[in-house]
Formats: sequence, C-alpha cells, structure tokens
Amino acid sequence: MTSTTLIISLLLLSQFADAVLNVVGSTQTISVTGRLVCQGQPARNVLVKMYEDGTIWDSKLDSTKTSNDGTFRVSGSYTKIFTLDPKVNIYHKCNYNGLCSKKLTINIPDYAVASGSGSSTNYDIGTLNLANQFSGETTDCIH
Repeated sequence: MTSTTLIISLLLLSQFADAVLNVVGSTQTISVTGRLVCQGQPARNVLVKMYEDGTIWDSKLDSTKTSNDGTFRVSGSYTKIFTLDPKVNIYHKCNYNGLCSKKLTINIPDYAVASGSGSSTNYDIGTLNLANQFSGETTDCIH
C-alpha cells in the first residue's frame, strides 16, 4: 500500500467514524457572546467563527460578524458521544497591517455546554480589546 493510499484510507475511515459517532451520541448545544473593541472603539465587522475542536479536523458550528457596537453571538449544536469541545476563532486586523488577518482562538470550557438541542447556556467572554497581545495568537489567510 502506498503512502497516498494509506492517507486516503485513513481520511475516509475518520470521516466514517465521525459520521457514525454523530448519529450515536447525544446532542449538545453551546452559545457564546461577547464584545470586541480595538483601542477602546467598537471592532465592527470582525469575523467570529465557532467550531467543535476535532481530533483530525474541526467542524464549524456557526459564524457571524460583529455588529456596529462590536458585539457578537454564535451558537450551535453538535451530536457527539463525548463532551463537546467548542472554540471560538476571531479574525481581525486591529493594529495590524499584514496581508492576512490575526487569529485569536478562545477555548470554551466544558461547563458552558448544555445537553440537548432545545436548551442552551450562554458563555459570555466579556469585552476583549483586540489591540492587546494574546498568547497563541497567529495569522490566518484562509478562513
């Protein structure tokens, strides 16, 4: 078996396993809100995406852009055997003139995840000043 065939086989197997687990598991729901500012001014039109942090690939749950006052809300549901592992990615250009956007990832704690599709808890990340330096912040051209 060639390395290309092995890689393709593993990808297909992981997709099949994820599909099966998404049918067998329980539905979990998450909602995240917050406000983004850049040097004290509302960070308007900033892209915010929420993902289920997968072992091999991430599954997008929701995406939005911040409103005129810098606020956002993303929410989503996912069926999984184990506890949902949500994260929020924020793509911005606050104090940054590079070709790509800066990417800030916020991992959402397990206690913010609700069981079932009808109920949802809200996790508020508060107000973030995107002009600050954040640990783990990277750049991202494809989002």
